[in-house]
Amino acid sequence: FSVDLASKETKQLTTFKDFDIKFPSIGKNSIVFEQAGYIWRYDLATGQAAPVPIEIKEDFASGRSALVDASKHIESVSPAPDGQRVVVVARGDIYSVPGKDGTPRNLTRTSNAHERDAVWSPDGKWIAYNSDVTGENELYIRSQDGKGEPQQLTNGANTYYYRAIWSPDSKKLLWADRLQRLRYVDVASKAVTEVDQDKYGEIRGYDWSPDSQWIAWSRPEENGVEKVYLFSTANRKPVTVTDDWYSASNPTFSDDGKYLLLTSSRDFKPIFGGTDFSNVYRDMDRVYLVTLAKETESPLAPRSDEVGKARKKKEKDKETDEQKPEDKKGESKDGKEKKPVPVKIDTDGIHDRLVALEIQPADYSNLRMVDNRIFYLRRTVADEKDEEEEFGEPDKRKYHLCAYNLEDRKETVLGDVNKYEITRDGKKMLVKVDKDYAVIDLPKDKIETKDEKAGKDYKLRLEGLDMRLDRHAEWNQIYFECWRQMRDFFYAPNMNGVDWKAMRDKYAALVPFVNHRNDLTYLVGELIGELNSGHTYVAGGERPETPRVKLGLLGAEFSRDRTTRAYRIERILPGENWNKRTRSPLREIGLNVKEGDYLLAINSTPVSTLSNLYDALVGTADKQVILRVNSKPSDDGARDITVVPTADEAPLYYRAWVQKNIDEVAKKTGGEVGYVHIPDMGQPGLNEFTKLYFPQIRKKALIVDVRGNGGGFVSPLVIERLQRALVMIDMFRNGVPGTNPPQTFTGPMVALIDEFSASDGDIFPFRFKTLGLGKLIGKRTWGGVVGIREPLPLTDGGNLFKPEFAPYSKEGKGWIIEGHGVDPDIVVDNDPAKEFRGEDQQLDRAIQEIQEALKTKRYNLPPIPPYPNRNPVKGS
Repeated sequence: FSVDLASKETKQLTTFKDFDIKFPSIGKNSIVFEQAGYIWRYDLATGQAAPVPIEIKEDFASGRSALVDASKHIESVSPAPDGQRVVVVARGDIYSVPGKDGTPRNLTRTSNAHERDAVWSPDGKWIAYNSDVTGENELYIRSQDGKGEPQQLTNGANTYYYRAIWSPDSKKLLWADRLQRLRYVDVASKAVTEVDQDKYGEIRGYDWSPDSQWIAWSRPEENGVEKVYLFSTANRKPVTVTDDWYSASNPTFSDDGKYLLLTSSRDFKPIFGGTDFSNVYRDMDRVYLVTLAKETESPLAPRSDEVGKARKKKEKDKETDEQKPEDKKGESKDGKEKKPVPVKIDTDGIHDRLVALEIQPADYSNLRMVDNRIFYLRRTVADEKDEEEEFGEPDKRKYHLCAYNLEDRKETVLGDVNKYEITRDGKKMLVKVDKDYAVIDLPKDKIETKDEKAGKDYKLRLEGLDMRLDRHAEWNQIYFECWRQMRDFFYAPNMNGVDWKAMRDKYAALVPFVNHRNDLTYLVGELIGELNSGHTYVAGGERPETPRVKLGLLGAEFSRDRTTRAYRIERILPGENWNKRTRSPLREIGLNVKEGDYLLAINSTPVSTLSNLYDALVGTADKQVILRVNSKPSDDGARDITVVPTADEAPLYYRAWVQKNIDEVAKKTGGEVGYVHIPDMGQPGLNEFTKLYFPQIRKKALIVDVRGNGGGFVSPLVIERLQRALVMIDMFRNGVPGTNPPQTFTGPMVALIDEFSASDGDIFPFRFKTLGLGKLIGKRTWGGVVGIREPLPLTDGGNLFKPEFAPYSKEGKGWIIEGHGVDPDIVVDNDPAKEFRGEDQQLDRAIQEIQEALKTKRYNLPPIPPYPNRNPVKGS
């Protein structure tokens, strides 16, 4: 389109019907643009558009098939029943890998399909897995030795399947899906039975009883807690195991069939805030045992030494040992298959037959009971290290692997791991520690993946999982999987009114021309962009690695002396030198460098010989550098100082900008008004709010700035603190009056917003406005509030983010914020030229409005009234 600046008339110049025009660029005589993969030239004189003939003499090596190492993209590792081998899913193929001797076997060899969630059958004969080779997620099994063809067990799938687990008799597979169903399939008949479908959320924890006749699972309920259920394959009726009061999950049958293990949140120990009178509950779980049969004694019942009791126990243990078969590849002493452990469950009164292990409250997961030992993973608040580990890369999260012995009632911490899995026969354990996997004997004390004395290394050799990769087939598979994932997870089943199948076919026509992962990423981005929804992201994938060289930065601004070519320090950014992330290198203790000084040399190289001072700082981030400085642009009287440059000055500029705003507000309001900027709605943003808000709690008014807020999830927490209402006033002897509740702000507020207030940065001003906390000033916000969670794996390590949950109005009349944003009460658009010169028109208007509000909404805590006279004697 073009617009006549005089008449304001708009004219359409092109009439493409299929794909959008991209990247238009105007020159003197023409406009060039991309459309449907071609470069076009629009002639301004003739008004005609024509494709530009382009011929590239290139070998297109980036799209060639190749022999690659699939171990760079491992999705899962699971052990065989006896631990002699493991099954590995890597880059969409399934491998059988030996524990020690032998070579890996690629069982699938399918660049055109994504095989995943592979698990060995208990009898060791089969491997079950999910595959999209048909174009949909279906369950398959195939022989563990790779011989023969795979058997497809399910048909007609229309949603995403999660990992299936085998019944102990190797006759059935149990799995959950995105339609929030729990189902199992009979391997022989391929008949599918539905166990449950939950309307409150996905079912993610489920297990088989040792006799394959019962299923235990947990599911979310209406009140927000999870409950554990049992299901008999005989009568197919669900039975509740836990109540509505305490959340319970991770149900797991003990190997002997006597107990159901689970975790439950029943320990209440609040953590109170240090800056704010608030509380949270963390580390609420312990591991619990439910006795399945009424006659089963509590494993933690009171003990008493009695005459003859020890002898009777010894005889009973001997009798039990004699009855145990010698497990060897699932066979008994006489070579016949083991008989399944009979499981008796008395559902009557099962709620009351629950007992807790005497272990510390924490978060527990991955339970398994072998003989009289219970294994589990534990993690506490104290184990949380940094935001990247907690939110960015959960696979790096470490847990304490523990074992609780019911005989001596003691817990042993075996070591720290990322994951573990005990083999079906209960004799070996697969552990993942950092990037390494190892198969070890079932540990009795500290786990060791390497025995130095014996010269044994139990780590699995997973490198070299060779795969003949057809890149074009893989890119085609990724494209269609992304389409399916969006279909299965997008918050609106109608796909926002878009014909999603038609869009799949439209962009699929361009997939054969993809010749690089970036091409595919761009194409998928165009596809999901058709949904006209925020948070539709595609990222990652295998690209050529391009290592970045860090530039050392000094946290200062310089100008160059024309005569001597020395650099004058014009500004030194403020920092927090107790914090590595926000330290300002030239403000370190003892350097005594000030604005107006000159930088003469870097590591003995005179800056006068450099075209740019940063030429000498390449690769020096976080390394010691010797700077020669002086108060004048000459070596006379100069001194050398040792400085450690930073890799990122952005936190310093941010802190300087915030402090400038705080000072500006204080100056123009006589110190009466506070200023808080919240950069995001994640942990860093919550930290910034806490650091700035509570020290200003007694200001008479407040400006809350969420311009540029990139979103997150903590806006409810921020709003709760701003919304806190004064109920009464507290005092203490020789003190001054204070608010009750504590830390209650009593003055008027306004909030600043702009077009970069996004996601939860959209939701915050909506809450602020809806709750009547004050006026919104600035520009309409971004308008993207359909939320995302952790992505599902793609074969080459790429990520697709699906918008899965969205807000609508409390009246139920429509969807809010998405696609529009939040409108300000007062529109102020900063002039870029003025903003560059340091004038912030939006902040100035906020100051004006808050000063006006103070005229009618100022509140001062009243003084302490006369002290009471409660003397019963009148007149005394």
